[in-house]
Amino acid sequence: MQKNKNYTLTYCCILLLSVMHTTAWALSSDAEKPIIIDSNTATYDDKSGTSIYTGNVVSTQGSIKVNSDKLTVYFVNGEADKLVFTGDKAKFKQTPNEGDDDITGEALIGEFYPKKNLLVLMNEATVWQGNTTYSSNYIEYDIKTSLVKAGEKSSDSKRVHVVLKPKENK
Repeated sequence: MQKNKNYTLTYCCILLLSVMHTTAWALSSDAEKPIIIDSNTATYDDKSGTSIYTGNVVSTQGSIKVNSDKLTVYFVNGEADKLVFTGDKAKFKQTPNEGDDDITGEALIGEFYPKKNLLVLMNEATVWQGNTTYSSNYIEYDIKTSLVKAGEKSSDSKRVHVVLKPKENK
């Protein structure tokens, strides 16, 4: 029985790695790198189609790094459909292109949709790149086009805060 659980968990991890491998996330060389997930615990529930990693979760693939307290992967028809990062400010960092400033961000909840190349940051979300900072309770980041959308159209009370700092003279 334990051998089947280990095999299923290993299969789940390999499937997660292969799905993430095909996305256009960060440096083009990142897609050629394996995804490595380190955590204190890992479980896979075949019936619900979920895999849960808890305790100081660190996920890396090339230049991409995500730190969170918990990572939940939701599978549909055997493929990772949604990855949810949570924690006391889950954090991510990626290098979009050689020589570009890293894009970093944090939020209480992060959702990644591999088929849509979409990262959604919710609740106390902030994204930084270079001298620019976006803060809102809701930020969408299109990984393929590097497009950031902040705020919610449905509410004027949920404001977006953007800081554009001048470049430092060298």
